[in-house]
Amino acid sequence: MLQTNDRGSSTDVPPSDAGATRVAAIDLGTNSVRLIVAEVDGPDSYRVLDDEREQTRLGHRLHETGLIDPETGQRTLEVLERMQAIAEAFGVAELRAVGTAALREAANGAAFVEAARDRFDLDIEVIDAEEEAELAMRSVRRNFPLGEGAAAIVDIGGGSMEVVFTTAGMVNEVHSLPLGAVVLTERYVSSDPISASDWRRLRAAIDRELERQIGKPPFPTPDLIGSGGTFTAVASLAMQDRQGELGPVQGYSMTRAEFEHQLRRLREAPLAMRRRFPGLNADRADIIVAGAAAVARLVRRLEASRILINDRGIRDGLLLEMISRQAPAATGPVDRLDAARIFARNCRSNVRHCEHVAKLAGELFDGLREAADLGPGDRELLTAAALMHDVGYLVRHNGHHRHAYHLIRHSDLDGFSGYELELIANIARYHRRAHPSKDHENWRRVRSDDRGRVRRLAGILRLADGLDRTHAQTVIGVRVAAVASDTITVEVAANEDPWVEIGDARRKADLLEAALDQGVELKCETAD
Repeated sequence: MLQTNDRGSSTDVPPSDAGATRVAAIDLGTNSVRLIVAEVDGPDSYRVLDDEREQTRLGHRLHETGLIDPETGQRTLEVLERMQAIAEAFGVAELRAVGTAALREAANGAAFVEAARDRFDLDIEVIDAEEEAELAMRSVRRNFPLGEGAAAIVDIGGGSMEVVFTTAGMVNEVHSLPLGAVVLTERYVSSDPISASDWRRLRAAIDRELERQIGKPPFPTPDLIGSGGTFTAVASLAMQDRQGELGPVQGYSMTRAEFEHQLRRLREAPLAMRRRFPGLNADRADIIVAGAAAVARLVRRLEASRILINDRGIRDGLLLEMISRQAPAATGPVDRLDAARIFARNCRSNVRHCEHVAKLAGELFDGLREAADLGPGDRELLTAAALMHDVGYLVRHNGHHRHAYHLIRHSDLDGFSGYELELIANIARYHRRAHPSKDHENWRRVRSDDRGRVRRLAGILRLADGLDRTHAQTVIGVRVAAVASDTITVEVAANEDPWVEIGDARRKADLLEAALDQGVELKCETAD
């Protein structure tokens, strides 16, 4: 079936299955523009109808000028208009277009977005680096069995490289580095083939950025799962060498030695020869050396032994996100505190301890709500933080409160907004050790008018956690007996002498005392 749109372009459109929903995603990157059109098969499944790519080099010389070049911008707008027309010809229910590093960094990025809206009514979302990484992570979760181990999820484009550290499928850390293939090529590659001096400068620059932003990896990552044109190009070269033919690279596995061997081939060959390499797109040949160098240096730093290729990336993540809205799960929405419980269980938390801390924290909240100037919705944030405060043990014991922050913040729990998860993550982050500080990056993400109540909620959680120090539920309940001008009296009911719990709770009352500018006195009553 041939459909023609009002812009005069046409495309062969396959007939839709009865009642099937179609969606489309456009990924506007520093190097190229990609369109994918799909038909929804189920809650987490789709069938690709069209897949288009065109190199526009939107980020050409951006690092020098800070601006999108007018000629390049015009060419990119024309490509976007054509891709939008293709998507509309397929009758999609939703089209989502996102811009990444080039539009984030360009001083005239907003003007480019406005031009697309004014000229052909296309809304481009300029997503931040963390959302870009989370879309890549969503794609990986669908396509790879992450299991119980640790992995690094890496997406490299023309302008940046996103690195996500995961444990048992849970996001622990996200980093965005200015190590895109186009940016590195324009800054450090001025010879063909690359000279020894350019090669040293390129590697040194990559290593400096890795050290500055990642430093020592949070945990060993034997597997690295990579998306983006750099990964797929190197995988195609390796497949050609190993199998003598090209094929789909989705899920293809390479060793670090194989990757470095292909990088050596690329580095030693002049551009004209690289353009003839089977499996390497000619329009990527000029930037592949720098992109592959960034990946190779990262792999060495992480001491990864296996590289797995995800040929889907953020476009796949975009489709999956749209499909989740178009075709919600048949079971209906999950209660958000139940979602927190499921998440904690998946992180192998001590369920009895976390539930008990949530109970004690709720009892403290009820008695302190008025004095602490807290609202009814704050109780649910506190309960969620209590249920998940120990998820960081999934990563390691030392610093588990900091790991809990990252795991919760990137959890994408049903029912909670992104900012609510930020608040919950900060409450859990401060259930032990240091108080909130302006030196902490996570604390700077909390809006200034919310910091007081987050401190108070974290102080309540800290005290409740101390009251179950041995995880034995010796303390069976608490009650705020009195709130005086300088002291809060808390009565503690216990089955037996809770001297360990009382001692720890007294130490951990410090944050609540500082937040309320009042002392906390614990009185214990032991059941006969």
